Amino acid sequence: MSTINDQHYIDKVLQGDTNAFATLVDRYKDMIFSLALKMVKNREEAEEVAQDTFIKIYSSLSKFKGDSKFSTWIYKIAYNTCLDRLKKSKKEDSNISIDEFSAHLIKTMDNALNALEEKERKQTIQKSLNLLPSDENFLLTLFYFDDQNLEEIGKIMNISANNAKVKLFRSRQKLAVILRQQLEPEIIECYERER
Repeated sequence: MSTINDQHYIDKVLQGDTNAFATLVDRYKDMIFSLALKMVKNREEAEEVAQDTFIKIYSSLSKFKGDSKFSTWIYKIAYNTCLDRLKKSKKEDSNISIDEFSAHLIKTMDNALNALEEKERKQTIQKSLNLLPSDENFLLTLFYFDDQNLEEIGKIMNISANNAKVKLFRSRQKLAVILRQQLEPEIIECYERER
């Protein structure tokens, strides 16, 4: 990420330099898309949500007062856009794996085996996250993968930091149960093959 802060580009956009918005889009497009994908669980819809989010960000940029980090502000817009989409479509059925295996990056057999193990681990976690309700999946993603603190998560999700802490604890417990259910059959299969 560039050393020039977001406020510089926000100011340029507000002064009429619409090209400066492209820099902000470029900085946050992956983050917005991955969050949308976690919530709507459909690649095409996530792309639409991301586009809608950036349209909303652009049209309400003058409302950003700097009370929180810019990333927190846009997370909140993305979160609300996802909620609107989910309410509209009322479906939470199709799961999608975010991480795709890139074989061309692997140089040696050891790297290949490690990458496969890592991919399996990520797929298991992703599959388990997708079994959680969207808001819990989103909360865990914000905390663990996007390094948002409880205060920022509270602002994004319109809840208090304490409420975010409680929800995070409960979501972690649910995820642990799901992971155990996902992993036990694999472990049992592995032991049976070794006999």
